Amino acid sequence: MFYIIGLGLGDPEDITVKGLNIIRECDRVYLESYTSVLCCGQEKLEAFYGKKLILADREMVEQRADEILESAESVSVAFLVVGDPFGATTHTDLMLRAKEKGIKTSIIHNASIMNAVGCCGLQLYHFGETVSIPYWDENWKPDSFYDKIVANLKHGLHTLCLLDIKVKEPTLESLMKKKREYMPPRFMSVSEAADQLLQIVAKKSQKEPAADGQRGEHKLYENTLVVGLARVGHETQQILACSLSEMKSVDLGPPLHSLIIPNGQLHPLEVEFLQQFGELNQQKM
Repeated sequence: MFYIIGLGLGDPEDITVKGLNIIRECDRVYLESYTSVLCCGQEKLEAFYGKKLILADREMVEQRADEILESAESVSVAFLVVGDPFGATTHTDLMLRAKEKGIKTSIIHNASIMNAVGCCGLQLYHFGETVSIPYWDENWKPDSFYDKIVANLKHGLHTLCLLDIKVKEPTLESLMKKKREYMPPRFMSVSEAADQLLQIVAKKSQKEPAADGQRGEHKLYENTLVVGLARVGHETQQILACSLSEMKSVDLGPPLHSLIIPNGQLHPLEVEFLQQFGELNQQKM
């Protein structure tokens, strides 16, 4: 049997009782390590589960999936995912690979950032398409996610922005060599995400100036209200509501971070709940 088990968002104890019992009975247990991470680290997970974990990086999951699924038709193998198993398309692909091999599969769900964002008070059924904000470099600065944010705003929907992480990413130089060398891990902060969004806002403003100096109804501006979240589900969780320009200077501490762009017509209950996380200026909405 091949199990894909969600770990939740906070610490080792967020595992479900069902998931924990399965882990302790499995012959091999893999920990997916590149789409998300837990604040506690691998050692604390191993101590709590009473099981040695095999770290599964992007290369293993995407290029050596057969290694993970080996003998799973006759022994029990678990694949552990931070959040919920279906939080990333990679895990769906892994399940399909198992079924192609005739291996029985079982999914153990858990909380993910997709529903835990409700902790800030914004109502889940008011969220539109989730977007990912990737790290930029000197030559690659994609901004298509901005158009999706604008589309959500036009439909009166909030946008959850998942921020990029880089774990065990090979350096450009090492790609030309036989021996891989890796860059240090990087986790995008709400400050970095806000900075990239502000650069897009500035570029869009130059190309598409508002008619007669009037603000467009469904665009981002420096004083657009945004919500920053850090380490959701952990005891050190942080939430801050402020303007986009203010978020650029914010330090919410260690990863993981997420950013929300609320719609311009918040429900009174959403406003009341958000007020505990920062001084809200009604003009920002």
